[in-house]
Amino acid sequence: MTTTAKPERRVYYNNDDCPVRNVVAQIGDKWSMLILFALVDGTERFNALKSRVEGISQRMLTQTLRDLEREGYVNRTVYPEVPVKVEYCLTEMGRDLVKPLYQLVTWADQHQDDIRQARKAYDERS
Repeated sequence: MTTTAKPERRVYYNNDDCPVRNVVAQIGDKWSMLILFALVDGTERFNALKSRVEGISQRMLTQTLRDLEREGYVNRTVYPEVPVKVEYCLTEMGRDLVKPLYQLVTWADQHQDDIRQARKAYDERS
């Protein structure tokens, strides 16, 4: 009689080496995905982005763009003009990231009613 070993389950470490944690921590905030989706349409200047991401403050847009640039998802180009012109666009990695995110958004849109019903049922039980 032969026995088959159980496949090992993956362990998710809560440290900087965890690829899931690294990506989700950045894009899972309130604004990053919205900014990434706004940039799917092409290069944008700061104020154009601010008007497309409703409700974001100037400070938060600045910080989130810096974070997305640091992660390699967004490219910032400064043109030496008066006044200075700054544009933002997705990098190749940013464009690759948006593809599965779009699938997540599509899934969420399709299941929005189911999620609301599950929340309501849970809250009624509690």
